[in-house]
Amino acid sequence: MKIGIDARLIEETGVGRYIQNLIRELGQIDKENTYVVFLRKNYQLPNNRWSTRIVDVPWHSISEQLEMPKILSQEKLDLVHIPYHNPPIFYNGKIVITIHDLTILHFDTGRATTLPYPIYRLKRLGYYTELAIGLRRAKKIITVSATTKQEIVNHFHIDPEIITVTPEAADVGISRGKRLVADEYILYVGNAYPHKNLDALFDAWPGKIVLATPDDYFSKRLAKRKNVFMFGEASKDELANLYTYAHALVFPSLMEGFGLPGIEAMAIGTPVICSDIQVFREMYGNAAVMFNPNDSNDIAKKIKEVLGNEKLRKDLIAKGKKQASKYSWRKMAEQTLKIYESSSRL
Repeated sequence: MKIGIDARLIEETGVGRYIQNLIRELGQIDKENTYVVFLRKNYQLPNNRWSTRIVDVPWHSISEQLEMPKILSQEKLDLVHIPYHNPPIFYNGKIVITIHDLTILHFDTGRATTLPYPIYRLKRLGYYTELAIGLRRAKKIITVSATTKQEIVNHFHIDPEIITVTPEAADVGISRGKRLVADEYILYVGNAYPHKNLDALFDAWPGKIVLATPDDYFSKRLAKRKNVFMFGEASKDELANLYTYAHALVFPSLMEGFGLPGIEAMAIGTPVICSDIQVFREMYGNAAVMFNPNDSNDIAKKIKEVLGNEKLRKDLIAKGKKQASKYSWRKMAEQTLKIYESSSRL
């Protein structure tokens, strides 16, 4: 079977980690199928047996919908995996699509964009249409949590039988290097979009907060606080260091598709304090202390509880390591390969 993987977002945060780990693990476990990986620029794949094709086509663009179907068809693929919610709706071949979250459906506000609001509304309609058509044409749909699976079923009325949950996993380890940030701190990892609810965290906590977040419009727009240290976008090694020396990871999001930073923190042995939302209850179980994300007083209370109670910290660390061990990139890739095989027969 000849399989294509659209990896144009391989160097982006979030979905890029998913693509990198998927490609690495598939290269180790699949010796039968051939692969073509589509990239926007040269990228050193871990597997030299795989073919690559450079296609400098922006995602979520008109050119994507016009050019990608032709490019994919030229390769005569048996199956294409689209690992993000940007399916080529005019492509007639078989596709598998991964949906990481449906945040865009829930946060339709001017704060979620750098565009003028009318243009944003038009672009959002394009996203929604693109996604709705892609989901209906996909042979199989992959998502990273049961919470997101149920949202897909509810919003798009998709048969749940064609949706498979393949959770993400941690791939960072304890850092033995010198700490990158002085003093005691709590940590946040991720982008600074409005649904991440960072202002509520800032209102709640006067102590040092380190943000490992891209230096972009959204992080620059955050309220300036003396106790907030903008680390910027962290490499894998830098992330390991930040997790290792943090007193806790705090995750105040209003919505997530999975919540990978929490699993990474747990794997390293850093306590997790997070929003009491469905997906975190699913993914973290009883291994995190949860708060009401709309109540800064409750956020402050839960942070104080964890930082001031050594017995609780040790309990969270032990439970967190056990919880993180349930998730594996190898298992995710094995599940994905089975999905490829079953999709090719449809």
